[in-house]
Amino acid sequence: MTGGARGIGAAIARKLGAAGCDVAIVYYNSHAAAEELCGELRGVGRRALALQADVSDPDGVAAAVARVAGELGPIHLAISNAASGVLRPVEALTRKHWRWCLETNALALQSLAVGLAPHMPRGGRLVALSSLGAERALPGYAFVGASKAALESLVRSLAAELGGRGIAVNAVQPGVVDTDALRAFPQRETLLAEFAARAPLGALSAAQVADAVYLLCLPEAAMISGQTLVVDGGYSIVG
Repeated sequence: MTGGARGIGAAIARKLGAAGCDVAIVYYNSHAAAEELCGELRGVGRRALALQADVSDPDGVAAAVARVAGELGPIHLAISNAASGVLRPVEALTRKHWRWCLETNALALQSLAVGLAPHMPRGGRLVALSSLGAERALPGYAFVGASKAALESLVRSLAAELGGRGIAVNAVQPGVVDTDALRAFPQRETLLAEFAARAPLGALSAAQVADAVYLLCLPEAAMISGQTLVVDGGYSIVG
């Protein structure tokens, strides 16, 4: 799992660990959080590995995947959750910002898929985390949203190409979740309040997003591929 040390990623790691999975946590600069989470998973009987990698670097992703396979064995489930971006108005964004967002949020999924291919048996699942910004205009979110839209398109292409190997590829698009990443938004409180008020089912937690990722990893979801599962408590269907 990339970006698994904090927030939604950590919730997914805990969910999969509780279901009996051994877990590898790939992080960029959250070493202490990754090691703490691995200790938590080992405490419930799971094998857990924390390793540092820059997901925008294809070679780094390939090396991380190879190490996980070498230490934990065949990779049956992979979660692409690492994300980054620049929160600025469109007029303040540059080509450097564009490349940063695209390489971290979309290219990383392609690199992960390529690296996984030799290590993932038939029946494997690759799930990528998207964002409601892939479809909606959010303040200061232009390049991040564009990169998430690219990610969702890439999911469809990967599903078509990896289907012959028996690998299903999907995305989960969550609504607004109160995580460390959201604290970078100057309008964080407004986003949370407006989402909770508009969504028929109310506020959304990281654990509930993890539940949706888990659903796509179940045997019963074997024929779901190339899809983006929206998890927003009904936010997108009202207003």
